[in-house]
Amino acid sequence: MSGTAKNGADERAQALVASYMRAGYARTEPPLLQPAEPFLDLSGEDIRRRMFLTSDPDGRELCLRPDLTIPVSRDYLHSDAAGKAAGFCYLGAVFRHREGAPSEFLQAGIESFGRADKAAADAETLALGLEATTQYGVSAPEIRIGDVGLFGAFIAALDLAPVWKRRLIKDFNRKASLAHDLDQLTLAAANGSKEYQGVLAALAGSDPKAAHHLVTDLLSIAGIATVGGRSVAEIADRFLEQAALNAPTRLPRETRALIERFLSVAGDPDDAASELRALTTDAKISLESALDLFETRTGFLAARGIDVRAIKFSTAFGRGFDYYTGFVFELHDARTRSALVAGGRYDGLLTRLGARAPIPAVGFAASIDELAACGSPS
Repeated sequence: MSGTAKNGADERAQALVASYMRAGYARTEPPLLQPAEPFLDLSGEDIRRRMFLTSDPDGRELCLRPDLTIPVSRDYLHSDAAGKAAGFCYLGAVFRHREGAPSEFLQAGIESFGRADKAAADAETLALGLEATTQYGVSAPEIRIGDVGLFGAFIAALDLAPVWKRRLIKDFNRKASLAHDLDQLTLAAANGSKEYQGVLAALAGSDPKAAHHLVTDLLSIAGIATVGGRSVAEIADRFLEQAALNAPTRLPRETRALIERFLSVAGDPDDAASELRALTTDAKISLESALDLFETRTGFLAARGIDVRAIKFSTAFGRGFDYYTGFVFELHDARTRSALVAGGRYDGLLTRLGARAPIPAVGFAASIDELAACGSPS
């Protein structure tokens, strides 16, 4: 256990959560033991490989909670507040394997659900995150922000096959995979033989419904019901995706250059917005809705007294969690570069957890250990 986990939260952590309660966030504490499936399906690879897993007598896979966003989201969906605007705050232990550091450590944070005023909610979330650094005497933390939604809107506006759009958006939090797929898209022809090349070639360009039936029939004839936990239908879908990815149509080099130009945009939010609008004009694509939200958020940040010119924005900045869909941020100690507070918007998570309709959501977690180590003594 970390020192704070072992000895309990100090007065500053308790005061921080009390300030969030005064701001209208109800305190919550989800169970330490959670179903493993949501974390395995929805978290990034970095979290998945560091989880502590177990099982109950009925064979259901469980885990010690590796973060609090998914547990708080699940509790919200099972509450009377589900579907309505509601905010929650917390202070509790999370569990992840960390090389050379304690695997149990404390986090404080908030999760905000159901607010339609997304730009204002994003700005409030960052402002409350800054309260954590202020509480611990960390002066002028470095503010890094990004916007997963901007990248998604940009890729959606390009002339690409739908399967490649999905693939590139999915790759955003895995920069090595994104670079690899851009290379694959740009190549004029595939090099070397591929697994199942004959099947993939036969499926490429065929009617999707007929191709799906063909693959499921072949698997059924072979007596295959599941592979690695995937059903026959899921295996068929994977074959069809691979056929589309293996199609001879390739990404023009000028389109790749445009993607790389987009991912190179960095600076303060105002300068970045101007650069992105120039890019969309040159490329003859529209990102009006995404850029309007971006600029409105910047306005709300300024209205909360945050120095926008000091914010470091990058279109390539992501947090490595699969569930983020929009605004993301981290607050770093200017001396050690340690991440003290981190969070963002995850509008798609609640439906993946069982909500019948999309529910806007945004939140963050503050590392009490890191804040205590970097801040001034209480």
